[in-house]
Amino acid sequence: MGENGQLISRIVKGISKEYKNILIIGIISIGIGILVGAIDALFGRVLLALTDFRTQHFNLLIIFLPLIGVFIVYTYQRIGKNSAKGMSLIFAAGFEEENVIPKRLIPLVMVSTWLTHLFGGSAGREGVAVQIGGALSHTIGRKIGLQDSSKVFLITGMAAGFAGLFQTPVAAIFFAMEVLVAGSVEYGALFPSIVASFVASYTSHLLGLEKFRVELHSSLGLSLPFAFQMIFLGIIFGVVGGLFAHILAYSKNHFNKRFKNPLLKIFIMGCMLSVLLFLIHHGRYSGLGTNLIQNSFLGEQVYWYDWLLKAAFTILTLAIGYQGGEVTPLFSIGATLGVVLSGFLGLPVQFVAALGYAALFGSATNTILAPIFIGVEVFGYDYLPYFFVVCAIAYVFNGNKSIYGAQRIRK
Repeated sequence: MGENGQLISRIVKGISKEYKNILIIGIISIGIGILVGAIDALFGRVLLALTDFRTQHFNLLIIFLPLIGVFIVYTYQRIGKNSAKGMSLIFAAGFEEENVIPKRLIPLVMVSTWLTHLFGGSAGREGVAVQIGGALSHTIGRKIGLQDSSKVFLITGMAAGFAGLFQTPVAAIFFAMEVLVAGSVEYGALFPSIVASFVASYTSHLLGLEKFRVELHSSLGLSLPFAFQMIFLGIIFGVVGGLFAHILAYSKNHFNKRFKNPLLKIFIMGCMLSVLLFLIHHGRYSGLGTNLIQNSFLGEQVYWYDWLLKAAFTILTLAIGYQGGEVTPLFSIGATLGVVLSGFLGLPVQFVAALGYAALFGSATNTILAPIFIGVEVFGYDYLPYFFVVCAIAYVFNGNKSIYGAQRIRK
């Protein structure tokens, strides 16, 4: 074989190896999507059942919120190891500062979040799904042996976890790829994230987890005043989302300094949280906030201060050590704030609530592509230009704040 023949042979072998690796990654991503989607379905359906049970027995359950908090913190101290770091551990693994995500994180975060919701804490659920997906997928990636496979599969698992829970696979793909470093997108994980996200979304739906979706029927005409209204909404949602992230970080640091003993912290502050949740609208601000989201889109009662109190209770719940996430509460905060702003601007209620639902999530997580696609996957692709404008402006005005303290900012 001549020199040219040897060169062609090496090129063919290189291409064959590359496609072989892609095929392997794709097959593994299918398995990740099925596994994570199934766990998401279990977690989500149990959480919804516990939410219904709490609503029916709120007076009895809210009393035990402080004791459950002590149990959660004590359990993490005894057997959690690094699991107590939660999303910070996922980010550390993404930056290769941690080599191992303990598998015990998965049952711990699931059970502790179930307990937080059952006994009335105000928290979300996406943190659980992302941690589950990240932990499982990162473990698999470490064993594959391909270049950068642990980071690629970590992002893939994060995307699968988000997609399986919310069944918004496109938004999940971009969320996982852009959340580690604000202003940067990890396109190296694009293909496995696409595969795992769509498979996880389909799997969780097949196993009975329902997707939240609203059909908007707003007829909007383009005009200069309308353009200024969109800009105004983007600024407000951006500032509020940034403030939420900033106050959450400040509150965590404040309570950690105020209470050196985590058990004492969650018991004392849990008692106060329990009393406030009981006295102020009798559990209206407990749990995910899906009740507020439904009220926003079904024309039911939304108070002008709902968004403010939901934000305050969520911050307090998470800052003192209860488990969960922030995203679903952010959806509810954005939707209820949107209802208030719609009346001020004279725009359709559902339309502005939808913009707030997406944009506040984006501003608080310091992401731009994920909230745009959350908006269109939940409310319809016909409204893509509006979500793009408002979410982009919200991203600009959030002050580079994020609910994820370990997130890095691209210089």
